[in-house]
Amino acid sequence: MNDLPLLEPVVEFFRGVSQTSIALAIRYSLFAGIAWLLAYVIFYRRWKHRKVVQKLPAASEIRREMLYSACSVLIFAAIGVLTYTLAKDGWTRMYRHTDEYPMLWFWLSIICAIFIHDTWFYWTHRLMHHRKLFRFFHRTHHLSHNPSPWAAYAFDPAEAVVQALIFPLVLMIIPMHVAAFGLFMAWQITFNIIGHTGFEIYPKWMMDSWLGKFLNTPTNHAMHHEKLRGNYGLYFNFWDRIMKTNHAEYEKRFREVTSRPREQA
Repeated sequence: MNDLPLLEPVVEFFRGVSQTSIALAIRYSLFAGIAWLLAYVIFYRRWKHRKVVQKLPAASEIRREMLYSACSVLIFAAIGVLTYTLAKDGWTRMYRHTDEYPMLWFWLSIICAIFIHDTWFYWTHRLMHHRKLFRFFHRTHHLSHNPSPWAAYAFDPAEAVVQALIFPLVLMIIPMHVAAFGLFMAWQITFNIIGHTGFEIYPKWMMDSWLGKFLNTPTNHAMHHEKLRGNYGLYFNFWDRIMKTNHAEYEKRFREVTSRPREQA
């Protein structure tokens, strides 16, 4: 009986993981489901010419992506609960009262978090492509050669841990209001799912502007899945440009995809 109080934190942890998993699963299913419904069902014929890889992913691939995404959601939830516990005990720089920092910082902190995440993603992603690490961390994600929105979280468990570590990492580096952190999380899942949808959303002229040299595109990431090497960035393209890891055919492929004529109904 004396051991029961020792179990309370464990029970509380698993209760938190269960509740957080449900919330994350609903959010992920909502975002990925809407992307799937719009791109692959409602507007498929209208947008088909913008599909980077023209064939559709097999049903078996979609089921696999959903299964591994569900596993990743559990891992994300566990690290999310640990992050909340760290924040509650004062181990992070998360704050709840808007008057603790200027309102300008509320918005700047989101931008900083996005850049921190992009840097974290590029270097960990590139490292996971090392031949000695790939099969342990990143092989499952690359089973999707023609990804769908459901591939966004389709990770090996080890990679899911690496990806989820951005939650506490950001909050330990910079002060961030809880609502700002929520907006950052909404940004990351939206951009991630769009990048895996497989449809190019940007106009052809973008590649000839500064925006095309700065922002990443769905074509960039679709080529990463298709070619397996290069194009390691997430939100931005500057790390790939600085490190010369863009695929040699990337800009040409973007222009080809965005120049395709739309099929007439």
